[in-house]
Order: sequence, then C-alpha cells, then structure tokens
Amino acid sequence: MSLRYDAIRDIEVKHVRRFGKASLFVLLASFLVTLLVGCAGDGEDHAVHWGYTEHDGPERWAELSPDWALCAEGQSQSPIDVGGAVPGGTFSLSRDYEPAGLRATRNEHVVDVLDNGHTVQVTYDEGSTLDVDGMEFELLQYHFHSPSEHTIDGRHAPGELHLVHQSDTGELAVIGVFMEIGAYNSALALIVDNFPSEPGETVHLEHITIDIDELLPVDDKYYRYSGSLTTPPCWEDVRWFVMVEPIELSEEQVAKSNYGLVANNRPIQPLHERQVVIEEASGEYRGR
Repeated sequence: MSLRYDAIRDIEVKHVRRFGKASLFVLLASFLVTLLVGCAGDGEDHAVHWGYTEHDGPERWAELSPDWALCAEGQSQSPIDVGGAVPGGTFSLSRDYEPAGLRATRNEHVVDVLDNGHTVQVTYDEGSTLDVDGMEFELLQYHFHSPSEHTIDGRHAPGELHLVHQSDTGELAVIGVFMEIGAYNSALALIVDNFPSEPGETVHLEHITIDIDELLPVDDKYYRYSGSLTTPPCWEDVRWFVMVEPIELSEEQVAKSNYGLVANNRPIQPLHERQVVIEEASGEYRGR
C-alpha cells in the first residue's frame, strides 16, 4: 500500500448525507469525522459513491468497485469485537502531540475513494507524532463514529474517537477511544461548539487551540491487533490500538451537537486467525 502524504493531509470531502430518526447513538453523529486518507489522482472525480444505507452500505461495498474487494474478501478486517482479548505484556508507545488550531470542513460531495462524505473533516497541524516500537507516525487527523465501531462482548459504546497516523513509508496506525455518556467534557466542548453547521462551510480558528492529549484517557492500556480501514477500500495491515479506558461526554453535549445525521459505523468483522491482546504502553507523553 502506497499513500501520498500530501493527499492524505489535504484531501477535501464535499458531500453530506442527511438522515431522519435520531437516537442516543445518532446524536453524536453531528461531530463525527470520517476517516480521510487517500491517494492523489489527476484532479478528476472518479469516486464511487458509497455510504451506510441499504443500497450503498457495508454489505455492498465490495460490489461497488473492484478496487474494494477486500471489504468482502479480506481476512484482517476492522472493526472487531475486542471482548476476547488475552493479557499481554508491555510495548513501547510514545505520544508527542502539540496543541493545534481548529480546522474543520462540513463536506458536500464524495471526491475520493476513502471519503464517505457524511460528516466533518478535522485536520491536525503538522508536527505531532506517535512512536510505536521505534517506528514514527505523524498524526494527520481525528474523527468520530457513532455508535462505536469496535465492541466489547457485543456492546457498542455511544461513540468512538479515531486518531489517524501515517509513517513516512505510508503505513497507518489508528488509536481508538470509546466514548460513553457521563461527565461534561470541557476539552470536547471546544470542538463541538465550533464545528461548521452548514454543508460546504469551513471553520478555521487559529486562536482556538485543541490539545488532543486532553481528550485521551489517563490509563495507557490498549486492545492491540492488526486490522484494516473501516471504510472502502478496506486496506489491511493497519495497526490498531483501542484504549481500554473510555472518555465521557454529557447528555447535554450530545444533544447540543445533533445535526440529524445517521450512525456511520461498519458492522463487526470476523476475527479469523488474529489474536487481540491487552497490553500496557510504556512511553513518554508531552505534558505528563
């Protein structure tokens, strides 16, 4: 898999699909951000439209394009149920995330095979990195799914935060964080309060800085496994680190962020021959 770094950082999605019935899970979808990583093309729009409905949803992704065969045939697909994880040891994971300005676009049209075009893209400033077992990945963007894509013993959390990283050789690493309803989340409020509300609108507020470390749990235990992108083309060999401890947001924050969008989670995929382990990260973190 070869990905061009500039395209992954700069790709812009322009399509938002609107839906009706809301629920506790659906309310989070107002600030969902789609996993946006892709290859730069010749400037033309050759995208195949896909989504989460009956005619273009996960069960049909592999039928929509021959490039998406892995969505049906892959043996290491994500998301999965992590409830059967076995205890492991420790591994090296260090985060060096710098505070960044808020830059978000509410999109209208699908223009790339990795864009689902349903939500808001939040791109992170350059210079924030993740080091895993000696390999460095740069934080490109973060986004949300509602309900959670991963499950624990069959249970979905109301939401899931994904932090997407890429190495200079194109390899991907994603940190996943479950989101539960509970205490008011002041760090998340900065994001929710300033998200664009209209399709095509861009918000770029350099005077408001988001410290992504403040969104993450204190406990450094992870469900660790090898998986895939959870959107077409479902490329595999993605390093997944799903944090055991969730973060919380209040019911008021959930209600405030409702734009009437639908859930955008892919169904759970078979584990096949893979093993999920619970491991504790030993590393350094900026600000700790």
